[in-house]
Amino acid sequence: MKFSYSPYDPITATATLGAIALIFFVIRTHFKRFNRSSKEKRHVVAGTILHQLFNFHRMHDYMTDLARKHKTYRLLNFPMCEVYTADPAIVEYILKTNFANYGKGWYHYGILTDLLGDGIFTVDGEKWQHQRKVSSYEIATKTVKDFSLQVFKSNAAKLARVVSKATISNETLDFKELFMKSTLDSVFKVILGVDLDTISGTNKEGTKFSNAFDEASAITLYRYVDIFWRIKRFLNIGTEAALRNHIKVVDEFVYKIIKSKIEQVQNLPHNLPMRREDMVSRFMASKETDPSYLRDIILNFMIAGRDTTAATLSWLFYMLCKHPDIQEKIAHEVQAVTKLNNICNIDELADRLTDGALEKMHYLHAALAETLRLYPAVPVDSKLCLSGETLPDGFSIRRGDTIAYQPYAMGRMKFIWGDDAEEFKPERWIDESGTFQQESSFKFTAFQAGPRICLGKDFAYRQMKVFTAVLSYSYKLKLAVQNESVNYKTMLTLHIDGGLHLHASQRFGPMY
Repeated sequence: MKFSYSPYDPITATATLGAIALIFFVIRTHFKRFNRSSKEKRHVVAGTILHQLFNFHRMHDYMTDLARKHKTYRLLNFPMCEVYTADPAIVEYILKTNFANYGKGWYHYGILTDLLGDGIFTVDGEKWQHQRKVSSYEIATKTVKDFSLQVFKSNAAKLARVVSKATISNETLDFKELFMKSTLDSVFKVILGVDLDTISGTNKEGTKFSNAFDEASAITLYRYVDIFWRIKRFLNIGTEAALRNHIKVVDEFVYKIIKSKIEQVQNLPHNLPMRREDMVSRFMASKETDPSYLRDIILNFMIAGRDTTAATLSWLFYMLCKHPDIQEKIAHEVQAVTKLNNICNIDELADRLTDGALEKMHYLHAALAETLRLYPAVPVDSKLCLSGETLPDGFSIRRGDTIAYQPYAMGRMKFIWGDDAEEFKPERWIDESGTFQQESSFKFTAFQAGPRICLGKDFAYRQMKVFTAVLSYSYKLKLAVQNESVNYKTMLTLHIDGGLHLHASQRFGPMY
């Protein structure tokens, strides 16, 4: 059963009156605190957690509307305030300048840990530093880079063949589902060395796992606005009962694979060295064999390597269908860089997508960056203030308050990107020489910034470039329903709600 976000589901509706009473109590409590600390200069109060609850289906647009009125504002919660900002100066301060004062803390850990465990996205301090150090070393090795590129090319070719079959029968395809399957296959191959092959539809367990993880992600985010989630978890009712069931499916699948991987290593002849291409093999070679630890690594890497990438590819191809001229520019760039002339061999196309070739595809890179500007994979990211202080704008934040920067809202701010901020324009990333031009990571926050900047940034761009190059060179794509508009599903990551149904036609004849 799909998780419903509506505040009017039976359990939430029953709790709404209590929530309203609690909100009034919260407001009264906060204003008493304000009066006691009248010397403090605090950001404007723009609403309460109850407003977030009723706007959950359009959460990020609601928050964007508030950001247009106030660069930085507060929402009242219990027992703290939640500060939200779209100000690059404050983003730089909390992510870099005073990084040590802003962490995940108890609040976010409590919400996220049931699903993500003690992974790199949920912890601070020594645990975070250890995982960051080990992960950054492993992901940067030439072995992993070369292995991952081959995996991406192989899975992009598999996906292209699925699309090719649909063009022959004139079928429409759900590209969101295809991207989710393909990137899941890629991330499991790179991390675990396991061939799920969900793109071929032969792995029912993998599909069940993927669906369970998506639902668990959605309910986990809902905890941020559901003030009764701890009670529901204790009683094992409503969304929390569903979350427990979804996590059970996730854990059974992941632990089964980990067990198989450990047995595979243990059964190797003593004189035969273990292959260390995939990430888990490399962790195991460094004596990291605790199944729970490996489980947390896998799920956190899955969020980073599958969810974010699949979501971005879905939004990119939606925008390419909305802007067919941009789709054609990318196809021409791929052709120019690979020096292929109307060649229909998928494997030859994939083979020419070397790291050197991908680096020359500046317009494709710009289109991906523009997609991430407007549709960031992680639309909002929150930190806990560990010690009260004054922010760069002169306003105070208290110990125990949360502060969130908003990539989704920031991408739509005219004071950051100009009057055309809401337009999809890859050209804004291209300089006069036709080269991709980076922006400040405190302005373009899709990959975080500072010490927590995304380790897999280059990894993600590489995978997305390979998939986009193969598909855009091989096919012309358009929406199955012309002028259709899609919306997002409010989750930890910014996925299209429902499917992305596209019609593909061959550019040069049957692909093989």
